[in-house]
Amino acid sequence: MKKRKISIVTATRAEYGLLMNLMKKIQKEPSFELQIIATGAHLSPEFGLTYQQIEKDGFMINEKVEMLLSSDTPTAVVKSMGLAAIGFATAFQRLSPELVILLGDRYEMLAAAQTALIMKIPIAHLHGGENTFGAYDDAIRHSITKMATWHFASTEGHRKRIIQLGENPKRVFNVGAMGIENILNLKLMTKRELYENLHLDVQKPLFLITQHSETNGQISTIDELLKCLSQYDVNLVFTKANADNGGREINDKIKKFTERNDNAYFFDSLGQLRYLSAAKYAQVVIGNSSSGLIEVPYLQTPTVNIGTRQSGRECPHSVFTTGIQQNEINKGIQKALNFNGSYERIFGKGHASTKVIEILKSLSTFKIQKEFYDL
Repeated sequence: MKKRKISIVTATRAEYGLLMNLMKKIQKEPSFELQIIATGAHLSPEFGLTYQQIEKDGFMINEKVEMLLSSDTPTAVVKSMGLAAIGFATAFQRLSPELVILLGDRYEMLAAAQTALIMKIPIAHLHGGENTFGAYDDAIRHSITKMATWHFASTEGHRKRIIQLGENPKRVFNVGAMGIENILNLKLMTKRELYENLHLDVQKPLFLITQHSETNGQISTIDELLKCLSQYDVNLVFTKANADNGGREINDKIKKFTERNDNAYFFDSLGQLRYLSAAKYAQVVIGNSSSGLIEVPYLQTPTVNIGTRQSGRECPHSVFTTGIQQNEINKGIQKALNFNGSYERIFGKGHASTKVIEILKSLSTFKIQKEFYDL
């Protein structure tokens, strides 16, 4: 039986963590041939060369698409997208995939999507239909939706929004969030193992912080956040901001902060196991990462969501959204520390990758002549 070639594109540590279970299932499926294209921050020493983790997990990377420039200005990001499109064109030509799977909303995925579109390769899009008004990712996500043929949404509301964008309901599926499966199936570290691995003070509780830039805004939130956190005598565990506009400025300030404060720790990448373990044992997860809204509530940890980056995204009651000023952030942290409500599970039951595989297996062909679906 001829195997159908499916390419998965991954650019960041967080994205790979969400894709890993799906990659494993494609790899094991006799009727599919998995192809992996690594790009973006995965290939950057500055962000920890995280492609090595992909290989360590037993995957073979078929193509590496170099694209990042040593700058995070808007001009540099656009030029990086141009380099990415050139690299993806070469990679797709070599691999000849019958389907390209893209997750989410980053500019690397936009470059991959536009390349696949012109090369007439069908796209399956994961996590479409969501809103994040505080970042240009929002427009990128909806743009990829219009270029994709097959859609796998994380909630029923997101499924309906994809249809509202003119996509045929027959090709739009609510499978739940990809990352929930990791939480329910991955054996996390014990608290002692985590603290020893990260060299944390065993006498102090833990705050986990990931703060990205607000690419649709002009105001940096990191200074106010660091002023707020300086008053807490806890283990402050920071992970790096993404390679977005302003990301390097955020990382530079966090690095200087950790050099001045013995209770602060800065990691290029925690990896999936350590990150989820840290989120489980943290008193609170702080910042503006989507993981704080989607995955963290399943670990029964409250989240303080700062600023507008995630505005518009569905989230449970254990997420406390604040302004960007020090006093506003502090009030949010206090509310989170005193939270004793229930943790809603609004992003499915952890079977997303299984559902995606079953749907893809049921398709006689991936290539469909798309039409605009009018409501």
